[in-house]
Amino acid sequence: MKTAEQQNAEAVTAFLEDEANRSMVETTDQFFAPQLVEAFTDRRYAVGETFAQGDKVIARIAMTAVHSGPFAGHAPTGKTVKATQFREFRVVNGIIAEHRGWFDTGTLLPQIQAK
Repeated sequence: MKTAEQQNAEAVTAFLEDEANRSMVETTDQFFAPQLVEAFTDRRYAVGETFAQGDKVIARIAMTAVHSGPFAGHAPTGKTVKATQFREFRVVNGIIAEHRGWFDTGTLLPQIQAK
């Protein structure tokens, strides 16, 4: 029998892998989120790890995309980049009640800087 944490982690993974939820995965509370979606095309997401405790689940998601538009003062490079997104979920009775996300720009920005 699976624990509640295992069930919650599976619910989050299914949510993240469902293409119908993609726009929600790309949305964060960060002010630059709309620019990120415009500047990076051919976005692919893969769930790396999930950590569950009680009704909370944290997911580490790897995004691979092409830098095809201006972002944070950097002209498009055409490079394929990798960035990490973290999402926090609250799961109640197997249903995602709320979630929020953050992109790790600390690893993204060095990939698009001119050399």
